[in-house]
Amino acid sequence: MAVDHLSISIEGGEVFGLLGPNGAGKTTTVRMLACLISPSEGSAKVGGHDIATEPMKVRAMVGILTENPSLYERLTVHENMDFFAQAYGLSDAQGRQDRIRELLDFFELWERRNDKVGKLSKGMKQKLAIARTLVHKPSILLLDEPTAGLDPESAKGIRDFVASLSQRDNHTVLLCTHHLEDAERLCDRVMIVNRGRCVIVGTPEELQDRIAGRPKLQVTLKKLDQSLVQVVKEIEHVREVYVDKDAANMVIAVDDLSETTPEIVGRVVRAGGMVLSVNTLRPSLEEAYLKLVRAENS
Repeated sequence: MAVDHLSISIEGGEVFGLLGPNGAGKTTTVRMLACLISPSEGSAKVGGHDIATEPMKVRAMVGILTENPSLYERLTVHENMDFFAQAYGLSDAQGRQDRIRELLDFFELWERRNDKVGKLSKGMKQKLAIARTLVHKPSILLLDEPTAGLDPESAKGIRDFVASLSQRDNHTVLLCTHHLEDAERLCDRVMIVNRGRCVIVGTPEELQDRIAGRPKLQVTLKKLDQSLVQVVKEIEHVREVYVDKDAANMVIAVDDLSETTPEIVGRVVRAGGMVLSVNTLRPSLEEAYLKLVRAENS
């Protein structure tokens, strides 16, 4: 079963990430919500409309980018955009052309508007597919791997654009991705799925803490000696102190960073230590994700 009783609730204006290994059911979920395929059981509403009984209303308010977007490679960039704009009901010719120009300018494709799509690079095709997804100004976006095939600068542009859609225009975004950097930077909440089931859901920070452990404090000093280490160990809420003498720093595990950090720094300074830097070491979402998926599959 591709999706096994998966339950998702996404708030308006939220960027919600769907993460998981290949075959976890992410793409199937996106395709069902976009009314491209029908579920064998269960139900879902998108923007208040039932995917089984109101598919046309769902499609009108949703923009979907599939993992392998279908573009007409024998048509030009502009012809592709115009075709899909008309398919989405943009009947006013001038308004349609203005919207196409706006999107092609944003994705730096206007100069290539008369080129056949088959001649474009993979990255340019991905940009065109995203532009096509946005042509009818959907309020809900279902994005399956939106930065796939893009160079770092273009990928950053897409991330910034997705963030602005949510923050400025209150668009709701379901982001299906293998790129954990995208999820960590963009998503308000993420769900990790495996074998069609929900494994865990929460904010990226919650998942990092719950799966990979609490963040730690790194204190780097001009000179580190054992007396300073002992001072830190005696603080009530300090659990462990890891010492790197070569780098002259301590990595300190505590119950609550916000409450304990000022006390640690104050005690070290009063004991004669010269503090060069204080940093929070938080496990990345990638570390948390890999740890959880490996445990699920073991």
